[in-house]
Amino acid sequence: MMRYQILNALLHVLFFFIGAGIGSFLNVVIYRLPRGISVNKPRRSFCPGCEYQIPWYHNIPLVSWLLLGGKCANCKTSISPRYLGVELFTALMFYAVFWTFKGDWATIALWGPQVLCLWVLMSLLIAGTFIDIEHYLLPAEITFYGTIAGVLASLWVPSLQGEAVWWVSGLMSLASAAVGFGGLRLVVELGKLAFGRKKIVFEKPEAWNVSQPVETEPPIVTMGEDKIEWVDLFGMQRPTDRLLVTSPTLRVNERTFKDVNVELYVESMKVTDASGKVETFDLEGVTRLEGTATGVQIPREAMGLGDVHFLMMIGAFLGWKAVLFTIFAASVLGTLVSGFTRLTGRAQWGTKLPFGPYLAAGAALWVFYGPQVMSWYLSKVTRGGDF
Repeated sequence: MMRYQILNALLHVLFFFIGAGIGSFLNVVIYRLPRGISVNKPRRSFCPGCEYQIPWYHNIPLVSWLLLGGKCANCKTSISPRYLGVELFTALMFYAVFWTFKGDWATIALWGPQVLCLWVLMSLLIAGTFIDIEHYLLPAEITFYGTIAGVLASLWVPSLQGEAVWWVSGLMSLASAAVGFGGLRLVVELGKLAFGRKKIVFEKPEAWNVSQPVETEPPIVTMGEDKIEWVDLFGMQRPTDRLLVTSPTLRVNERTFKDVNVELYVESMKVTDASGKVETFDLEGVTRLEGTATGVQIPREAMGLGDVHFLMMIGAFLGWKAVLFTIFAASVLGTLVSGFTRLTGRAQWGTKLPFGPYLAAGAALWVFYGPQVMSWYLSKVTRGGDF
């Protein structure tokens, strides 16, 4: 009996440190994926300062960062506390999943598959969250492959979708992914109609240009001292999205214009002069685009397409009820946090905030408390009722 109790106690320690180890790998994903660096090559983690490949004894989760004082052992460059934070947070989330759905060694075949699938989901949510916070993007490698993983997980563990039959669970997973994609896409389109343009008028002409510092990356629009990523303007790839610039002076390649209106689309540009004459340019053939601006209308989104794909992934893992709960919870959390940071001066009104972390938080809340919260809420509203 004593040996059996010891083995069960070891489960708690084992799964915590498994989470820390996965967190160490997620740090690799978070750093490399948005920078276009292979997750597998180089195989070892490396210092972002001197590119020193870190030996295993300097890469022990939770321990090494503390022992080295948050610095590279080779060049002494500071290593972000985020690395320690991701390892600890992942360890805690893995343990929380185990604690919520736990059993003992004797029944691991019953509860183990569900815990393993939820660990995969938590890893995807954590990686997506930290990438979105730093880069304002959710890579397709996480959202699309995560959706596939969610469908496969639902086929293996039908209880993720609240079903008992594997093929029914698979169909529910696909349908829930479609609900996640379609539901949030509808929110995006409605938000575009309501808040689709931001108008700015300059007191005096401001210099502006479109440049592409890195050939393999999208262009950047510079307007005065502000820089706008191309994906922020045309990320949804709508043919109707456009950047409007009132431009007293304009240069396109070797040609110059005066007092024109410029319409920038995702792949083309129109220049209209004072007489109404319109010239159209294919942006592939434009190597130089610069001028001055007295006014600009900037297309903007309620949220990015990556958020839509992120919710699609959540639906594939957790079902349509989780999708609805996640949208609601993320909206409430986002409103509270953004309102607090702006009221306390930590962020300016109008500052762009990533929505992915709030979706991830909403999905995590569903895993631990969602069905109970919704049942409680519906019982209050309908005086009985089940979600």
